[in-house]
Amino acid sequence: VQLQASGGGLVQAGDSLTLSCATSGITFSQYFMGWFRQAPGKERESVGGISWNGGSTAYADSVKGRFTISRDNAKGTVYLQMNSLKPEDTAVYYCAAKYRGKGDAYDFWGRGTQVTVSS
Repeated sequence: VQLQASGGGLVQAGDSLTLSCATSGITFSQYFMGWFRQAPGKERESVGGISWNGGSTAYADSVKGRFTISRDNAKGTVYLQMNSLKPEDTAVYYCAAKYRGKGDAYDFWGRGTQVTVSS
């Protein structure tokens, strides 16, 4: 099983960035997908998640209205569209997969991608 997040980089405040998380080794459509982030010196926090068919999404209050999660089940990929980025969005971003969305724990995690937002 592999989850590979990509698309991070250095941007300026107000810019947009789209992260991708490509998966392999799982039946992607059976998994709830989540995005998380961890800033230096801080605990990992949930950014949001998307149901197996994309019909339901949820976001942290800190990103609501600015970030959008989507998925392409045919490609086994989940996306995180980030608009109006702020310096406080600087973090390593991770994707994770939870089988059938059950329970609190995620089954698989990907390696993160760094997002740095300069002021």
